[in-house]
Amino acid sequence: MRHRTEAWRNIDGASFDVCVIGAGATGSGTALDAQLRGLSTVLIEAGDFASATSSRSTKLIHGGIRYLQEAVTDLDPGQYNVVKRALHERRIMLDNARFLAHPVEFLVPCYSWWEAFYYSVGTKIYDRIAGKQNFFASRMRSAKEAVSRWPLLRAEGLKGAIAYADGQFDDARYAVALAQTFTEAGGEAVNHARVVRLKQDAGGKICEAEIEDQLTGARTTVRAKVFVNCTGPYSDHIRAMANPEVEKRLRLSKGVHILLPLDERTRDAMVVPKTDDGRVIFAIPWLGRLLVGTTDDEVTPEDELVVKLLEAEYLLRQLNRFLSRPFAIGDIVGGFAGVRPLVSQGKGAKTKKLIREHEVEVDLESGLISVLGGKWTTYRAMAEDAVNAVQQQLGLPVKGCITRDSRLSGSEGYSAAYPQTLASSYGVPEATARHLSEKFGTRAAAVLELAKQEPELAQPIIAGYPAIRAEIAYSARCEMAATLDDVLERRTGLQFFSWEAAMAAAPVAAAVMQREMRWDESQTRSEVSEYVATLAAWTQKIGLAKDTVKA
Repeated sequence: MRHRTEAWRNIDGASFDVCVIGAGATGSGTALDAQLRGLSTVLIEAGDFASATSSRSTKLIHGGIRYLQEAVTDLDPGQYNVVKRALHERRIMLDNARFLAHPVEFLVPCYSWWEAFYYSVGTKIYDRIAGKQNFFASRMRSAKEAVSRWPLLRAEGLKGAIAYADGQFDDARYAVALAQTFTEAGGEAVNHARVVRLKQDAGGKICEAEIEDQLTGARTTVRAKVFVNCTGPYSDHIRAMANPEVEKRLRLSKGVHILLPLDERTRDAMVVPKTDDGRVIFAIPWLGRLLVGTTDDEVTPEDELVVKLLEAEYLLRQLNRFLSRPFAIGDIVGGFAGVRPLVSQGKGAKTKKLIREHEVEVDLESGLISVLGGKWTTYRAMAEDAVNAVQQQLGLPVKGCITRDSRLSGSEGYSAAYPQTLASSYGVPEATARHLSEKFGTRAAAVLELAKQEPELAQPIIAGYPAIRAEIAYSARCEMAATLDDVLERRTGLQFFSWEAAMAAAPVAAAVMQREMRWDESQTRSEVSEYVATLAAWTQKIGLAKDTVKA
């Protein structure tokens, strides 16, 4: 990618075969697929890449062990099909970006032999569905093994744990890599650019989108033969913009996650297999923290997307039943909330029962193609279905998808030894080399070249976290990062590691961004003030006083 000011100039008044609205997982995947099939494509995002639902996931690449349970207990073939497709896509996601995704062992603690039998049967079915694409076969671990791999697990009464395989990834960086790969293939993308109006030709088909720059207020238009709506929870809004007569299709489900200190001895992820209300909760080592989530409560577009005290207490209550030492609210170091867009199946069904299947809808009046529902793991399959519909609409043969074997930007030459190579080549600490490799893949060398040319950028953003200031400069110059939230949350991951650390790092990050984005002193102070105020408000909503948040 490039600096977003250059990206804005490139799309200003331009014409394309395809305009994709929304640059989360599905939108970025759809844009990449279309461009690789030879269709000139532009990708428009109202916020930052993956700034909404796609960076608020549980960071899992999985078939969905809970969906399998519901498929069996409810005799629901729809849930089974979701699991089957996701398990086959899981391997593709890992193969296409090894630096961002990897297999993880999950432990399901069993406190009775009946539980051991029941969960063993379920995971064996999971293995069977995955087939040759499975990472490793599920198995029973002894109580001693389980506690050695998950030291906080309550040993009293533990019979053992069922271990099975799934995948884990950095969702925000994966979405950025998709967008980066798309632009390297010749596509045009711009973030912080909202579609404010869709214009139609004499036949009623959408032919043009009016776009507003959310940072400057400037407006432009782009023309395209086909428009694809990949806006997730906001899909009904774009659908109504294209055709006011359409009925709403989505129901929204809020999911929250909290981040806790991680015992360094923890090797695996853990599943809380049953909760007060029949959900499944995961506790997963992620970027030096223990990520715990998620919830599943129906919300409206107007609801506030923060982690509230009652939600955090719920997650801790379910988790603590399985621990030898319980966590408290005061242990929380961060959190996030997001919204899942679920395709409605009637007003009676609860959101946790709605199938995570996707649908590609074509509005015959306006020509708008909308991708509804789905989940991160099946983003590529969703994109393939969407571009198939695009080709049909353009009167082209439906063929040419190559994304199953398309490595993402940063994958070239990457191996498990790459962090060590980076550390020795540039003389940086191993922790920094590992962090940069996990965020940028082999593009990490370009980040360190910046630090080499401008030594002040080699300094850490904040003590105790491996990110360096060159990441901020690189993200602004080459990944369209334009705000503190862009760099501290989605590019470097510092905000996920610790709210307190992110607030302390804001002035440092702002000093780098001031130069890269040409902010004046007033704007720089405003950016820092607004960012810190937002995180401070989140700490209060979750039940923490600002001076008790842990770094």
